[in-house]
Amino acid sequence: MGVKKKEAKEKPLEKMTAKELRELGKQLPEIVGVYGMNKAELISAIKKARGIVEDTKATPDASIREIKKKIQSVKSDLENALNDKDKKMADIYRRRIIKLKKKTRRAG
Repeated sequence: MGVKKKEAKEKPLEKMTAKELRELGKQLPEIVGVYGMNKAELISAIKKARGIVEDTKATPDASIREIKKKIQSVKSDLENALNDKDKKMADIYRRRIIKLKKKTRRAG
């Protein structure tokens, strides 16, 4: 009687699952091939269809080749640390290599 239904707020696109994004994409006539897209492609297509401007984050390590060059230089530093029997620095270099490898996986 006196109960009002709250408007259902839509989740941010980045928080939605790929399945939810596909359902949303099917409702928009501008988007074609919803089932062949991955989550990132769906988000950008929905934003484009809705007229939302995407803010692109410029990373200094955008290129995978640059990151791999850094990995090679850190590997040589690691070898030098192992030769000098500096265990602390060797551990630091190992962690840096792991972080850089993760960056290449995300960038690619």
